[in-house]
Amino acid sequence: MDALPRLTAEQTAERLGVKLETLYAYVARGKLARDRTADGSSFDPLEVERFAAARRRRSAPGSPATGRSDGRPLMVIETTFALIEDGDLVYRGRRAVELAREPFETVARWALTGAWDADARFSPGAGMAAARRAADALPASAGDRDRQLIAVTALAAADPLRTSLDPATVAGAAERMVAGMVSVLPVVGGGDGASETDDDPLALRLHRRLAPTTPTPSAVGILNAALVLLIDHDLAVSTLAARAAASARATPYGVVIAGMGALDSPLHGNASRAAHRLLARVVAGEDPARVVADAVVAGSGGPVPGFGQPLYPDGDPRARALLDLLAAEANAAPVLSAVEAVSTLLRDRAGAHPNIDLALGALTLAHGMRDDAGEVVFATARAIGFVVHALAEYGEPPLRLRPVGRYTGPL
Repeated sequence: MDALPRLTAEQTAERLGVKLETLYAYVARGKLARDRTADGSSFDPLEVERFAAARRRRSAPGSPATGRSDGRPLMVIETTFALIEDGDLVYRGRRAVELAREPFETVARWALTGAWDADARFSPGAGMAAARRAADALPASAGDRDRQLIAVTALAAADPLRTSLDPATVAGAAERMVAGMVSVLPVVGGGDGASETDDDPLALRLHRRLAPTTPTPSAVGILNAALVLLIDHDLAVSTLAARAAASARATPYGVVIAGMGALDSPLHGNASRAAHRLLARVVAGEDPARVVADAVVAGSGGPVPGFGQPLYPDGDPRARALLDLLAAEANAAPVLSAVEAVSTLLRDRAGAHPNIDLALGALTLAHGMRDDAGEVVFATARAIGFVVHALAEYGEPPLRLRPVGRYTGPL
C-alpha cells in the first residue's frame, strides 16, 4: 500500500489551533512524532487526530478556546424545547430517539403548538405555483437548497399575514414553509408525483424527491426518523442566527431564511456531504486508513467529517438511532460495513465517535441519493426548530440579542 498522506507543520498547527512554536514544543516533549525531510516536518494525520481528541478531553470547561470552537457556549439563552443532558437529546421531556418513531408532522406540530395530532399533514397552500416557477428559473448550477430558499421567499410573498406574530399564525406559516420546501423539489423517483396528495406523509414526499428508487415503508421510516431527530439541537449557530432575527421581530419566513443562511456551511448543515463522500470511497474498495488520512489532510482545520460532537463525548445518540434503523435494511450492508471500518479506526486511533452527519451520509448513500441530499433533510427539519425558537423569542423583549462590540482597530 502506498504511504498515507501526511500533514505539514502548518496544517498540524492549524488543526490543533496552536502556533508553530507550541507545536514544536509538543514534539520536543515527545507528545507528537514527526518525520523530517528536505521539505520540512510532516505529521501522521491519525496521530494528530488522536492528540487533538485527547486535548479536548483534558480541557477544563472554563478554559479559553483556541482555534476552532469546541462547542462551549459564548452566551446562555434560556430554551424550552431541546435539552442535551447525560449524553441524550430530549424534546420537552421526551427522548428524541423515541419520538423518531412518530410521524414528523405530528412531532413538528407538537413542537410548534404543544398539541399532539397523530393525523397532522402539512400543505404549502397559496404561493406554491409561483415558488415552482421561480425555482425553475434558477441556473442549472442551482441545488435543492437553493430551490428551498426560493420557496420560502415565494410563500412569504403570497402570505397576507406574513408579518403577524400571533402564535397560531406563525405555526401555520411554519407548516406551509416546510411543505413548500419539499414540494418545490423535482421528483426523481417513485413516479412523477402526479398522484401525490397533501395526505401523503412528508417523509414520503421528500423521499420521492431525493431517492431514485421507489420508496419502501422502511426507507420512508428512516427518513422520517432523521427529520424528527434534526428538528432542534439546543442553540446551534444557525438557530442562534434565526433567534437573533426573531429578536428583531423578523417574520417567521425571515427567521427561517436567516437560519438557512447560517446552515449553508460545511461545518454545519452541509457536513453530511463530506461524510457521504468519505463512506462512498470505502464502499468502492479504498483502504479506510487512506480515506481517513486524506480527509484529515484535506480539512486540516477540522475533524474528520462525520465524527466527533463535543456535546456527546460518548457518541451521538441520533447517529446510533439512525444507524440501527439502517441495519435492518439488507441493501445498506456495504455502507454499514464502511461505517464500521472507519468508526473502528477513528475510535481506536482518535477516540472519536460517529455523529449525526455520518449517519445522514450513510442514509443518503445507502438509498442512492446524491451526496447533498443530507443538507436538504437537515434544512427541512430544522426549519421547524427555527420557528419553535422564534415563537419563544417573540415573547422576550425585542432586540435583546444585540451584543456590544469591542473596538480593536487602529486609533
